[in-house]
Amino acid sequence: MKELIEKVIRSDVRAMSAYAVQQAEGFIKLDAMENPYTLPDSLKEELAKRLSQVALNRYPVPLYTALKAKICQKMGIPAGFDVMLGNGSDELIAIVTMACASKEKRAKMLVPVPSFVMYAFNAQLTGMDFIGVDLKEDLTLDVDAMLAAIEEHQPTLVFLAMPHNPTGRLFEEADILRILDAMEGKGIVVSDEAYQPFTDFTMLPHIKSYPNLVVMRTVSKLGLAGIRLGYMTAAKELLVEFDKVRPPYNVNVLTEAAAGLAMDNIEVFNAQAAAIRAERARLADELASLPGVEVFPSQANIQLIRVKNADVVFDGLVARRILIKNVSRQHPLLKDCLRITVSTPEENNLFLEAFKDCLANC
Repeated sequence: MKELIEKVIRSDVRAMSAYAVQQAEGFIKLDAMENPYTLPDSLKEELAKRLSQVALNRYPVPLYTALKAKICQKMGIPAGFDVMLGNGSDELIAIVTMACASKEKRAKMLVPVPSFVMYAFNAQLTGMDFIGVDLKEDLTLDVDAMLAAIEEHQPTLVFLAMPHNPTGRLFEEADILRILDAMEGKGIVVSDEAYQPFTDFTMLPHIKSYPNLVVMRTVSKLGLAGIRLGYMTAAKELLVEFDKVRPPYNVNVLTEAAAGLAMDNIEVFNAQAAAIRAERARLADELASLPGVEVFPSQANIQLIRVKNADVVFDGLVARRILIKNVSRQHPLLKDCLRITVSTPEENNLFLEAFKDCLANC
């Protein structure tokens, strides 16, 4: 088998590790940027009704017209613009990358780092050169370095997480516009707005002025991580090209029905997002009051902190059945950093109690 693997599997794939998901059974789960709130009972009943009417023996409607219309209406997509749906935003990232990975020349992807690992992953699998531009020491965007890299490398594709993962920071709008101007006529800029429910900012108002802008979102952070649905909007001409790469029937009928229910009751999810925003502010204040804890500003449903001996604190929390994300080894700029998903008041209180205990005793 070893000889077969070496013969047929790409060497760079053999050298990779699979995307790791931590086991969380029996833990307070604060590691995966999930909305902690479940559906109200009334919506559970309505969802069961809608799912019971789904024709599982048929393929999905190929263009998802009704669902896309609801998303456009409820999510503020500008008039005259359509959306493309994906099996989570991960698939949309793959679609955009695949469409831009030219065989005629070695295309390049530019991303501020540290950032979401799937950007570099897709660049590697599609044969694009990945160029990472370090954030500043305070984890803000180094726009001058980004512009210099654009001038030097002439990238085809720029990904910007807005708000940023794993920091939770929101880059300055003026800086993003400078990047869009620098990329005009040269390549595509993706504003990956997975965490948009937790901020008032979006690049959507600029979609009409910048034909090279793609705005990408997901309903995962909104509270529907289990249905795996992402959507993106851009100029019609770009969506036409991306659609050529999209797998047929890429959104299943159960996801379609559940997403339709969510769009019909979006106020429920908006209220949950508002509650998480309030808890984010409280959690940040509580953490900032603790000695030796550096708290970074966040506009997402996550809170990044820096502590001494992050590995020891992380292990101490695991021992106390609290699961957060240890990002301290992802990049030198994240040394001793931990990322916490903002949860319910009750779970946040349990985390704070365990965290304080770890600081004192770990």
